[in-house]
Amino acid sequence: MSAKGTRETAKGSGTGTPEAKRSDSGSALAASDPARIRNVALVGHSAAGKSMLVEALLAATGAISRMGSISEGTTVSDSDPSAIHQQRSVTMSVAPILVGDVKVNLIDTPGYTDFTGELRAGLRAADAALFVVSAVDGIDGATIALWGECEKVRMPRAVVLSKLDHPRADFSAAVVRCQEAFGESVLPLYLPASGNARLVGVLEGTDDQDLPPVADVEEARGTLIEGIIAESEDETLMDRYLGGEELPLMDLIKDLETAVARGSFFPVIPTSAETGLGLPELMALLTDALPSPLERITPAVMKLDGSSLKALECDPTGRLAAEVVRTTVDPFLGRVCLVRVFSGTLREDSSIHVGGRGLADRGHDDHDADERVTHLYSPVGSSLKAVPQCIAGDICAISKLASAETGDTVSDREAPLLIETWNMPEPLMPIAIEGASRSDEDALAKSIGKVAAADPTLRLERNQDTHQLILWCMGEAHAEVVLDRLRNQGVKLQTVDVITPLRETFASKAVGHGRHVKQSGGHGQFAICDIEVEPLGRGEGFAFNDKIVGGAIPGTFVTSVEKGVRSQMLKGVSAGFPVVDIKVTLVGGKTHSVDSSDAAFQAAGALALREAAAAAKIQLLEPVSSVVVSVPDDYVGAVMSDLSGRRGRVTGTTAADGEGTEISAEVPDQELLRYAIELRALTAGTGRFRRSYLRHEPLPK
Repeated sequence: MSAKGTRETAKGSGTGTPEAKRSDSGSALAASDPARIRNVALVGHSAAGKSMLVEALLAATGAISRMGSISEGTTVSDSDPSAIHQQRSVTMSVAPILVGDVKVNLIDTPGYTDFTGELRAGLRAADAALFVVSAVDGIDGATIALWGECEKVRMPRAVVLSKLDHPRADFSAAVVRCQEAFGESVLPLYLPASGNARLVGVLEGTDDQDLPPVADVEEARGTLIEGIIAESEDETLMDRYLGGEELPLMDLIKDLETAVARGSFFPVIPTSAETGLGLPELMALLTDALPSPLERITPAVMKLDGSSLKALECDPTGRLAAEVVRTTVDPFLGRVCLVRVFSGTLREDSSIHVGGRGLADRGHDDHDADERVTHLYSPVGSSLKAVPQCIAGDICAISKLASAETGDTVSDREAPLLIETWNMPEPLMPIAIEGASRSDEDALAKSIGKVAAADPTLRLERNQDTHQLILWCMGEAHAEVVLDRLRNQGVKLQTVDVITPLRETFASKAVGHGRHVKQSGGHGQFAICDIEVEPLGRGEGFAFNDKIVGGAIPGTFVTSVEKGVRSQMLKGVSAGFPVVDIKVTLVGGKTHSVDSSDAAFQAAGALALREAAAAAKIQLLEPVSSVVVSVPDDYVGAVMSDLSGRRGRVTGTTAADGEGTEISAEVPDQELLRYAIELRALTAGTGRFRRSYLRHEPLPK
């Protein structure tokens, strides 16, 4: 990875890929060989410098004429109005650059926890990850947790230390922080010279007499060589090194690149987007050390009926298998899908099958459709450049697909298949919304589906008890983005308090008399019934007994009384919430030979239950969820104390496979409305939880 050679390559490479806001000229980057493609996701905490690093790489390769600004909203990555408003990335975006003859798809991902879904989508499209760490700030817990997730799947990683131009930047301290967070296999390949004027290669050293000396180059070189040897498949290297033999530089570089590609060694590159420091060295790393799509295993595939299929290879001539990793709605192009092709070749004007499975619980019903690819593009942020095809290993965009949603599989119409979906984070913060008027309600119904199709981390719910439209979001920032997107489509809406779906039950026995008599000449209504109501145990539901003696009420009307009772139970008897866990016994009544009817006895049954409720003590019940909170050990005490303050009952703790502790508890739903935000604040972004409905319990006064 020669810095000099890479610098010359970078200056001469740049097939200008434009970004609409700056009207740069150029043509689309089209790849013809998977071996000459790199898909790299830039990940890290918010404000670490990912988007500006992408800008710097685009400018260094001639893809854009000048760097944009985050504050002005002119960066390639952040074209979403919400990103410009919030001054941070809220979606993943793709920006390809050409380094020599290698196409590098830079996948910029959001760093804020609310947009973990976009981050996971970016990792799905990538074959390697660049962890961008600020040399000024620390490393947050969410970034450390993400490193652990990448470790589980052996994703190749490298670390980019950004903002070396900042007055408070401390390269040595930042490296130590990275090693403490990520492990001892994180070692720098370059060291910044005095004044951060340029970099000194740890393996190559320097004979530049005009360059200020770097005192610790030799020490870093020894540590780096030992790290490379430890990962090398050549078992003789260590003995040769300890014996004083000077190991060939090219052999060390080859072993280093192999270790990086297989995800066992993690190089550190110092950079500055403002000054260009480290950009040539970073581009050399991207092309020489990080793996091509040919070196990565493709996701598992299956038939439409769920039966497994043989694993596919990254072969442009193979069976088409691609996945929608992001969906947007353009006012002119309609639905635009960002697609990673894992196998085969996606061609313009070809027939495809679009299929989606496994997200029905989030409002994304299973679906299948045959469609035609009318336009195929190479994406550069929000800009699109037409291309005739997209081969295995590359990323492209398709417009005007009617049914495709994020997470869907794109395959041949004649040989359809499904790709196993990636792990989607569960949205756990509810937001209730409603249209400002009846016409806005209609507009909301039309627009909400478009927004949901683009965001698999958003779950829609029309609560049957409260009749509220609930958006389950990842957090406040995510909710703000969703609401902004709805308003940008012309929907006038407002947020309202989320109503917890309570239940009602009888806390004591009672009797009720239902009299529904209307006789004013002609065919009237006549129904009289007497009932006894008594409470049942929690979760026992509803029981109806018939103890009519002597046929005072015919059997057909007994059923009518039960229907009336059930109908009133759904409407509630006190606060308007459904009634549960009661036993109703029909003990008497009267009929009329002409005026009695099914409708009359249904009305009498409802009246009898209301009268019994007026004479009894009614207990409100609140929903309680089973909650499992996963936190690092340092936060266990604080989280357990917080749960107790939420009227929660901690039921146990277990070790989470060496990754902290899982705390099990039972917590009222009312106390969990903002828990997604508050847990994040309590645990510095490292806490996660999952929940499931458990039962209803009496609501305290």
